[in-house]
Amino acid sequence: MAGKVVELTDETFDSAIGSAQTPVLVDFWAPWCGPCKMIAPIIEELSVQYAGKITICKVNIDDHRQAAGRFAVSAIPTIILFKDGQVVKKWVGMTSKKALSEAFDEQL
Repeated sequence: MAGKVVELTDETFDSAIGSAQTPVLVDFWAPWCGPCKMIAPIIEELSVQYAGKITICKVNIDDHRQAAGRFAVSAIPTIILFKDGQVVKKWVGMTSKKALSEAFDEQL
């Protein structure tokens, strides 16, 4: 991943979410997912735009099924916004940059 997006694994997920000083956006995706590929540039842009304010992460559900299972990820992309370790917003399927930005701004 280019930009400021952090790749999470089953092993690093809890510590990344729990210890974050900022809200954390997690994009659950897979390499074969067309919509995931379409939203990836938006996620990258937001990682630059909100650098230092929002931590943006990705979890490859093919490689890290445990984290996806804990949050009932049954369709991808699924994007979850956490604050203080708790889910504050969840999107399933494609969403717009505007919708993500508005949710970020509400948490800042």
